[in-house]
Amino acid sequence: MSQQSGVISSEKGAPARRPVHRPEANAAGPSRPEFGEFPGDAPESSAASQHHPPPYSGPVGNENTEDSRRPVTSKGTQCYPGLPVLDYRQYSPPMFELSADSTSISSKAAYLSENAQALSSMLRNLATVPPKPHILIRGTRGRRVDFSLRLNLMNILVSDNPRQRMEYLRCVTSGEMAYRGANDPSLKPDLGAGEDGLEAWCARFVKDQSSVKTFTLERVVANFDHHWIEGQIRSFIASTNYKGSVAVDFPVTHAKVTIQNPDKVNKFFTSVSTLFTGKSKYEVVQAVWPFANAKNGEHNRQCVVQSEKTWWEEWREPIQYAMSQKRQGWVTNEDKLECIMESRGKGTSIVDWGPEE
Repeated sequence: MSQQSGVISSEKGAPARRPVHRPEANAAGPSRPEFGEFPGDAPESSAASQHHPPPYSGPVGNENTEDSRRPVTSKGTQCYPGLPVLDYRQYSPPMFELSADSTSISSKAAYLSENAQALSSMLRNLATVPPKPHILIRGTRGRRVDFSLRLNLMNILVSDNPRQRMEYLRCVTSGEMAYRGANDPSLKPDLGAGEDGLEAWCARFVKDQSSVKTFTLERVVANFDHHWIEGQIRSFIASTNYKGSVAVDFPVTHAKVTIQNPDKVNKFFTSVSTLFTGKSKYEVVQAVWPFANAKNGEHNRQCVVQSEKTWWEEWREPIQYAMSQKRQGWVTNEDKLECIMESRGKGTSIVDWGPEE
């Protein structure tokens, strides 16, 4: 119930006369809403001034009040309009370097190779963000590139509500081939009974006395039917009577995190040592980001954001429009918006690709 400025009395009869109580300036009591206060301002007596905010004033309201339209965020996440709600700092943490092709980050920080708890904590944090899968569609005739289109698929892995996400961390199981501390994949060694997966593998990595050793976390996408998407793209391009060669690829960036022990002398010495002694590799942990809880066509399948069919229905016309423009670059929400608002992409099934080389 909202607080009222007046007082309702339940006693009958006229109230007795009492001295009027006038609260002091800093005393609690009813107050009128104010749009802005500046040092040295004096209250205005004009009633009209109460209805006109001063220039450049901000909106009045409780800053702590949550907007029900905004996605639910967990601690550490960052909310940018139009982007998945994630802690983007995990893509470039301190003391890590991003590879030239943006597929991985790596670190030679000594504390990560010497402290198992620090290593496991770091890997759990880095597993809270997905890889960045995208589609690359290229049409070529000889040495000529007619179009080269890229589409970002990361948003279909991340629900606006973190409670509806399906990602999880998994370690290799018994009988699964993997790099378990040797230079080649193997089935051994395996964890003992009662050993916790990630922490146990981190402890083994720290205790390993090899001159060169690495521990890798891989971010993977699960249950996304890229074959179905590729078929739709190829069928559509064929319907445009395009005569060139078509390539449809699904590259993934930000897919790996690698920890390596520091160079004992320098990078050259480490490289030479690796040639003769090999490298102890630990590739036993994956951060799995499912597109859905089951494969396409299976019963009771639920997608995190939308199905492959829905995605294709949304992006077919933007792809057609970008292709008709012979674009070499990204296809974005701006293209989708133009197709919706301005009917771009419709009626462009035939494109003049020019003479063949």
